[in-house]
Amino acid sequence: MARLGLDGLPGNVLAQRWGVPQVGLFRRLGSTLDAIHELGVQDAPHGTVVLAEEQTAGRGRGGRTWRSPAGGVWLGMLLRPGDVRLEPGSLAIRAGLVLADAVDELAGRPLARLKWPNDVLVHDRKLAGILCESRWQGEALQWIAVGLGVNLGNELPPELGARAVALREVAPAVRRIDLLDRLVPALTRIGGPGALLAEAECAAFAARDWLHGRMLRSPAPGLACGIRPDGALLVDAGTGTIGVREGHVELA
Repeated sequence: MARLGLDGLPGNVLAQRWGVPQVGLFRRLGSTLDAIHELGVQDAPHGTVVLAEEQTAGRGRGGRTWRSPAGGVWLGMLLRPGDVRLEPGSLAIRAGLVLADAVDELAGRPLARLKWPNDVLVHDRKLAGILCESRWQGEALQWIAVGLGVNLGNELPPELGARAVALREVAPAVRRIDLLDRLVPALTRIGGPGALLAEAECAAFAARDWLHGRMLRSPAPGLACGIRPDGALLVDAGTGTIGVREGHVELA
């Protein structure tokens, strides 16, 4: 796989710019998440980044396909737990908050909403998806691969036009480097606060919570009413409020 630069900058310059140990740039990868897992096996350090111009086998939750043509931001990052317990559910929320803040800054106005568990929306259409995958050795967490796919300047398939949006629609002059300058340094820190979301993080999510107050068919029937500090979705089922940690959202 041929290495290249991003907006004219090679990987070593980007690593220094973002304060991460290394940045791998690839013209085409199957999946940046798979590349991060391979690097995890090779003892790559915390904060290692992989970026692809194009993914041929990008994926979302439940093995769903994520179309990843040239022009978008297809990023993977390696997080190692150190002495801190990491929780994929809360990490996905934190990554979403980081991305939403960056989108609002680039657009110059508050636009980004978060749809549990892993979507960033603009104008009720999907801008980005986040996926966190953990790898264990026995009961010891070895690393978490964080994958972000952001529609930025890539073409969107016509059949997805009503459900997807690209960042350039709301920030026409934005470049990938503009987004990544805001995104990468902040992502390296999302494991630092620990497994549970702080009160301020839960409040920040609540301010962007797209599902809140909507009736759900799944992952549990009932009224969406926020999240728990571990990142679980709270659903008022009528007989009480339950927490759901996994599942695909369908509105009633």
